Amino acid sequence: MNGIVQVIYLALTIYAWLIVARMLLSWVQLHPGGTAYKVNKVLVDVTEPYLAPFRRLIPMVRMGATGMDFSPVVALLVLFAAMQVLARLHF
Repeated sequence: MNGIVQVIYLALTIYAWLIVARMLLSWVQLHPGGTAYKVNKVLVDVTEPYLAPFRRLIPMVRMGATGMDFSPVVALLVLFAAMQVLARLHF
């Protein structure tokens, strides 16, 4: 059982880093057809199923003409909480 918990924990850690990478790439302007654009598309495809429910629950905060989306931060907090539960199960 410990091996399974470790694999799940590792998968959640990698997924958390994918969300962070997506957040960082959202701050830069990407040119269609570029490598970063393609990487961002993969990150969106992989992380959106998890982030979408948080985005529906947490409204975007408007700041002038643009907005700040805090749903990835909340989603990461929930993911880290799940990782803490797994870590406690492991030991």
